Amino acid sequence: MEHLAIMKKSWKLIPKILTGEKKIESRWYMAKFAPWNRIRAGETVYFKDSGEKVTAKATVEKVLQFEGLNKTKIKKLLDKYAKDLGIKDLLGNLKFLQNKRYCILIYLKNAQEIEPFDIDKKGFGNACAWICTDNIEKLKR
Repeated sequence: MEHLAIMKKSWKLIPKILTGEKKIESRWYMAKFAPWNRIRAGETVYFKDSGEKVTAKATVEKVLQFEGLNKTKIKKLLDKYAKDLGIKDLLGNLKFLQNKRYCILIYLKNAQEIEPFDIDKKGFGNACAWICTDNIEKLKR
């Protein structure tokens, strides 16, 4: 399986992934959306900022999933993983995440820049932020 993670451009996270400052990509949800139970160690995640081309990729080292979250559990997760998540504003993020019930932590290794390419998200939804595919070539434009 290969994955495409669509990042919020204003957060400037892809450079942090490439330098190793951000070692864990996280996804926080109200329900079990992709890549919940669909991502495994050894798979590849491609990264693109919203509205931009795909510019980076990394290998999944390991995956942790948490459910039944509440404000207290989220705070504990942020306290433990904030540095590797590349998070500096813990209180701001706690407020942003306080209603989430599920969290996926995806440990990354071997992050690298790649030749940029466009993708076609047709059929995945306009607001889709994570796509699982058996071959990234199927998404290329």
